Amino acid sequence: MKRFVRGAFAAGVALAAGNIPALAGWEPVRPVEFIVPAGTGGGADQMARTIQGIVTKHNLMKQPLVVINKSGGAGGEGFLDVKASAGNPHKIIITLSNLFTTPLATGIPFGWKDLTPVAMLALDEFVLWVNAEKPYTTAKDYIEAVKQAGGTLKMGGTGSKQEDQIITVAMEKATGTKFTYIPYKGGGEVAVQLVGNHVDSTVNNPIEAVAQWRGGKVRPLCVFDAKPMSYDEPITEGKAWKDIPTCKSQGLDIEYLMLRGIFMSPRATKDQVEYYVELFKKVRETPDWQDFMKTGAFNTTFMTGADYAKWVETEEKRHETLMKDAGFLASN
Repeated sequence: MKRFVRGAFAAGVALAAGNIPALAGWEPVRPVEFIVPAGTGGGADQMARTIQGIVTKHNLMKQPLVVINKSGGAGGEGFLDVKASAGNPHKIIITLSNLFTTPLATGIPFGWKDLTPVAMLALDEFVLWVNAEKPYTTAKDYIEAVKQAGGTLKMGGTGSKQEDQIITVAMEKATGTKFTYIPYKGGGEVAVQLVGNHVDSTVNNPIEAVAQWRGGKVRPLCVFDAKPMSYDEPITEGKAWKDIPTCKSQGLDIEYLMLRGIFMSPRATKDQVEYYVELFKKVRETPDWQDFMKTGAFNTTFMTGADYAKWVETEEKRHETLMKDAGFLASN
């Protein structure tokens, strides 16, 4: 499994209310549509709605920011909508790995270069979860059970041929096991299915399962990163995110981090991009955002401009390799 970008970003000082970004060139003159190419309750949806709340609370825009979910076709509906809105700066989109996986898996006429990069807001972790009622306390325990079950244990995940299933296939290849993969519309639904014992495990992001972990309904076994997460605030029964071991230390040599970034429609001007870059810088400075980062155990890497575009280009190539190895390309 190829290694993914890691990093850290130190959060800034708290933001005073009413501090609207003062940019000379451009600002929205009507409501801004904030497209989420995924279902409600998942990581992208939660982040978008958190941003919406922060923008409203701190009066960061003169115009409303309106979150709209367009999850059809594994997010293709949302991507094609923004692609078709060239020259409309009142439409932005939050992206996740389906920025790469959806066009590769479906062959839809879309690629990230059809959009205008704005900023990477964070990178999201993936954790292997099981129902807390089950006896598994380590990833080794669970993988042994998967082997013995002969392919009957169910892995729930968001969508087909997307990041959750990519990780699942990587687990199968690394351990010689087989899961029955069950796709759902979003990470929120995936978490509910695990609590209800309708699936045996998930690889949900921290923010998608933190409520269930806090409630004692699910148990984290390992994180798909090179090192443990840094957050030490207890979530439940004295356990914090930093207490979750890496999957590598449990015999699963797999790492995967996912983009949480912002793009605009095509043909956005420099002034329009700069407006949103400054807006999201202000969002990230709020205590609300910092609390959200802690709750969801995010990797707080931030990028804009050429660095962001280069990172995305590299990730596209990496995902093409991963999708090919998994047999998920549209041509397969």
